[in-house]
Amino acid sequence: MSKKEVFSVCGMCTVRCPILVDVEDGEVRFIQGNPNSPLKGALCARGAAGPALEADAERPQHPMIRTGARGEGKWARVSWDEALDHVAGKLKELMERHGPRTVLFSDRGGPFVDLHQGFMRAIGSPNYCNHDVSCARNVQHACRSVTGLARTDLVYDYSNAKHIVLQTRNIFEAINVAEVNSVLDGIAKGAELTCIDIRATVTASKADNFFMIRPGTDYAFNLAVIHELLHKGLYDKHYAELWIKDLDRLRTFVEPYSPEFAARECGVEAKAIVQLAKDLSKAAPHVIWHPGWMTARYKDSFYVSRTAYIINALLGSIGAKGGLPLASTPKDVGRKGIKKLVDLFPKPEEKRADGVGWKLPAHDAGPGLLHKAFEAIDTGDPYPVSAYIAMRHDPLMAMPDPDAIRRIWDKLDLLVAVTFSWSDTAWYADVVLPMSPYLSRESIIAQKGGLKPQFFYRQRALQPRFETRADWEILSGLAERLGIEGFAFKSIEDIWSYQLDGTGVSMADLDKKGFVGLAADPRYLGVEELKFATPSGKLEMVSEKWEKAGYESLPVYVSPESPPAGKFRIAFGRVGTHTQGHTVNNPLLNEQFPENTLWINTAKAKAMEIKDGDTVVVSSNGHSGRIKAFVTEFIHPEAAFMVHGFGHRLPVETRANGKGVSDNELMPGGLGVESAPGGGLAMQEFFVSVQKA
Repeated sequence: MSKKEVFSVCGMCTVRCPILVDVEDGEVRFIQGNPNSPLKGALCARGAAGPALEADAERPQHPMIRTGARGEGKWARVSWDEALDHVAGKLKELMERHGPRTVLFSDRGGPFVDLHQGFMRAIGSPNYCNHDVSCARNVQHACRSVTGLARTDLVYDYSNAKHIVLQTRNIFEAINVAEVNSVLDGIAKGAELTCIDIRATVTASKADNFFMIRPGTDYAFNLAVIHELLHKGLYDKHYAELWIKDLDRLRTFVEPYSPEFAARECGVEAKAIVQLAKDLSKAAPHVIWHPGWMTARYKDSFYVSRTAYIINALLGSIGAKGGLPLASTPKDVGRKGIKKLVDLFPKPEEKRADGVGWKLPAHDAGPGLLHKAFEAIDTGDPYPVSAYIAMRHDPLMAMPDPDAIRRIWDKLDLLVAVTFSWSDTAWYADVVLPMSPYLSRESIIAQKGGLKPQFFYRQRALQPRFETRADWEILSGLAERLGIEGFAFKSIEDIWSYQLDGTGVSMADLDKKGFVGLAADPRYLGVEELKFATPSGKLEMVSEKWEKAGYESLPVYVSPESPPAGKFRIAFGRVGTHTQGHTVNNPLLNEQFPENTLWINTAKAKAMEIKDGDTVVVSSNGHSGRIKAFVTEFIHPEAAFMVHGFGHRLPVETRANGKGVSDNELMPGGLGVESAPGGGLAMQEFFVSVQKA
């Protein structure tokens, strides 16, 4: 009998929590959060279901090449050599015809993307993207526009906060375990919690103050808080003098946006907004007004996030302990960071197909804007994009109007899905390359900034059950066949050795706890020591970069359209037992939460003679689905809400097939509806009909 403990990293969502896996005779006996981790090691329900994913036979088990029409489900089982030869051969052919720029790659993001970006650098294409247009692009660009920094350059110091405001951040259901524990620590120390949402979430149930606002009015709410802070003198004047640029322009702009104005727009009490501003000022600078996580919601979502950063700035919390202190890099604590795989190859000189960096100069070129890349596939402008690799990414479930996406993809000569579970995207692909689940694959070393920066990595706890491979094996295999020796790694140890070279950290150091901390104590900067990366070096209420790109920094608020009679604004979100669409067929998680329901306000449901538990038909754009109604007072009357990720129709997924409704099918023309200054899609600007079945 053989037993071992393996430090690794969970892979059931993009948070990547550190874990410890107990293995006996090649099987997982127990899985838990890494007890050594300063992130307070623990697992959520999804992480605990990792072994069920590993054991599940309803996932891709071997490489496959399509033999029928796209989406028909006809496949030829092939060997890895045949599959990689086929993909590399097609890539060679297309790159010879159109240049390396013809290849597009997207993934789910996360700490290990240097591998994927390095592969794209190796082949010479600038077109790496991730999923963020349907998640947090608006937050990223809002942070850039105010601070010049990336959103990850600021830390949410929940455990030391005195007031936490969660807006478009349902932290107790869209779970980051370390953040949840830190919020609970903060609450235990006396922090006040405020939640702003269109429905009463689990997060709202734990809040001291809950504002259930009209959908699409967050921007009005935030402007009213700014109005109060400035016109009542509740902001941090010393901090503002040091770091805030164009404060007078902001003060003038918000004059019309009183709490009374916001009360009419949002459907809340003006006096409650007034009191919130007072409470925030009292707690400052130990305040976190969260700028949002999944903010691909409304056309003004960029400005919702931007005003959240502005509120933090007015309270002096950007850079402050208990607020949003600046994250430290290894260099900041006197250490050397890991070597990047992207640095093995020169940056491609070719402009990006999505227009980021040239047509769209304000936006970050790192993950780009995937919907704009799809537009390039469709139009051939600025050049042909003919090959697409989707790595652990399901745009057909994550993005609006999947019929339009399929029509665009039909113009591709090659569509490859690298995945550890079936998805709509994999089902529509030309080639499926099955990736090992996280328990049976190792990953590159990752570097995490923060109050105490660290290195961490994923070890392989198990041998693959089926004919699956790690992502580094798949991409190295393609690189070898494409003649790119510099990326054709023979072992993960070769990659680790390259990454750690010169850092003073060894694999033996990492093996001890699964990570290596680079600082003994958290690093906080004094208010005079802060540094911002804007053109002015200050926090910009009017962004020079965004204004130059043609976007307003402080646009006039536009009241959202009310749903037509008999319709609702579609809203969606998360639940603690699932990660988007890729866990709904998991045996354990499906048992816990097998299908989604449609939240409808009690008064609206009564008028439509719909009772709790009734089956209703929700429809839009020629699509309709049957779903059970959840009738409750705790959702705004204009909204109809469902958990995202359901409505699967793949015959290979016997547990998820036919369960619930997919929200993204109810968004006609959704690829063209966006919050343009932030680059995020606006996926809650659509109205649906609801009828009793």
